[in-house]
Amino acid sequence: MTELVAHFDVGLTGWILMMLCALLWGTSKAGIKGVATIAVPIMAYVFGSKPSTGIVLPALIIADVMAVIYYNRHAKWAILVRILPWTMVGVIIAVWAGDKMNEDSFKALMAILIVLSVLLLFWWERRKTLAIPDYWWFAACMGVAAGFTTMIGNLAGAVVTIYLLAMRMPKDEFIGTGAWFFMIINTFKLPMHIFFWKTTTYETLSLNMLMIPAIALGFYIGVKIVGRLNDSVYRRFVLIMTAIAAVVLLLR
Repeated sequence: MTELVAHFDVGLTGWILMMLCALLWGTSKAGIKGVATIAVPIMAYVFGSKPSTGIVLPALIIADVMAVIYYNRHAKWAILVRILPWTMVGVIIAVWAGDKMNEDSFKALMAILIVLSVLLLFWWERRKTLAIPDYWWFAACMGVAAGFTTMIGNLAGAVVTIYLLAMRMPKDEFIGTGAWFFMIINTFKLPMHIFFWKTTTYETLSLNMLMIPAIALGFYIGVKIVGRLNDSVYRRFVLIMTAIAAVVLLLR
């Protein structure tokens, strides 16, 4: 433990912020979408923009596993099959692009992606149609965008939220489908962080182990909150929270 503290040298404030982020990830994976987006700039502030992505990813996978166990029976695999291959393409594109960026360029790209997420949210909220967009190109565009944003800065939440909301699923199916989506994609990303970017190491994985209690507590809190919301209220809540989180990121 002492060696781990010395290795990262982020101070007491950094450790407190890290545990706060772990709590937010657990809450988000339980269905309180949007809140975890705030953790992105916090972790970037504590550990650096690109290094933080390799620290965050295993923690997200831990939270994903909790979500899949709890919401497993609600997943809609027909929807997942349409978007997952395109998301993997987006991840591979981001691996190539991100490996050629310095820290300032990485920060600038993250800011641009946040702006696009906000615009996408406002565009979707203004639409009045109840039609479900089942076109292949819609899944392709959203998938590539989700893959690119999730690899660059673990920022795919807004994109995937919009895609799943467009499918007009009930609350539990929305959460369950999203849980499987992120567990598969985050696991797919892990070797990229280990072998290509080298942002996930033995030390960062040890750090993730310390986050498990906070992630579990956040997940428990999230489940309790989600259980009190009906489908229509939950849908509006998800849109509002995602939009607020994106704006906070933009103004950080």
